[in-house]
Amino acid sequence: MPHSPESIAPRAAVAAPAVALISDTNDWHACALAESFAAHGVRAKPLALESCRIDTGSASGLILPGFGAGLPDAVFVRTMSGGSFEAVTLRLGILHALTEIGVPVWNNARAIERCVDKSMTSFLLARAGIPTPGTWTTESREQAAEIVQREACPLVLKPLFGSQGRGLRLIRSADELPAPAEISGVYYLQRYVGVDRNGYRDFRLLVSERRVVAAMMRHSAHWITNVKRGGKPVAAMPDSAMKDLAIAAAAAVGADFAGVDIIHDAAGRPTVLEVNSMPAWSGLQRTTTVDIAAVLAGDLIAALAAQAQRGV
Repeated sequence: MPHSPESIAPRAAVAAPAVALISDTNDWHACALAESFAAHGVRAKPLALESCRIDTGSASGLILPGFGAGLPDAVFVRTMSGGSFEAVTLRLGILHALTEIGVPVWNNARAIERCVDKSMTSFLLARAGIPTPGTWTTESREQAAEIVQREACPLVLKPLFGSQGRGLRLIRSADELPAPAEISGVYYLQRYVGVDRNGYRDFRLLVSERRVVAAMMRHSAHWITNVKRGGKPVAAMPDSAMKDLAIAAAAAVGADFAGVDIIHDAAGRPTVLEVNSMPAWSGLQRTTTVDIAAVLAGDLIAALAAQAQRGV
């Protein structure tokens, strides 16, 4: 996908900060980010949130392995490992605490919480006036059945905390609604807007620092187009309307960078399906010459430089 050098070039670095790179695996993405930070002379130190702790007797109130009595200059959250409700709450609490102290966290806990919970994403998009399919979320199967009957059109049932297209179901009648135990007790329903145009297509736009870095179209014979579910990534040139929509969606959830999924409805209007605060980009990278990891690393380092200039 063509890009102007001005719009995607990694931005200027500050002198040798230490960045904590949070990832539950040392996957291709984490390695690419570490190499990109190293290219700026910055050491990206791996950090597992489950090994961190709150210690009110320490200078910062936190203990982060690998940083001694100090703290990183910034944190980049690539992925977060799952766990019990209590464990995940503590890990997010560590990120909240870092933000309270003044350490830049990309993305911060608030943005992650807003995106991991798809119902909150939908709420914020609609509240911001961003086109998004009608959405309903309830713990009651009876209420979900009433919604299905009232809408009289297909609805997509999604796991509230799902990703990569796993667990999606197309619901055409109330009888197709599963029991609460099958879906962790929450019915997240979204109006189905897919259109078969010689297969199904939607778009993933990667936003960083209020600009679109790269984009791809995902094409599939099935209505679930995620690359992990067999969708084929294809280079794409989003128009200004799609770019503006993606940038606004990332801003609505407070994300420094995000993967924004956009689909065109039956009338050809773009609408935002989801916003991902911890997006993978291996499929997207295959469709563009832009070094995505280098852009993300450069943007974070540039944000540190701007913060230093402000005397923060």
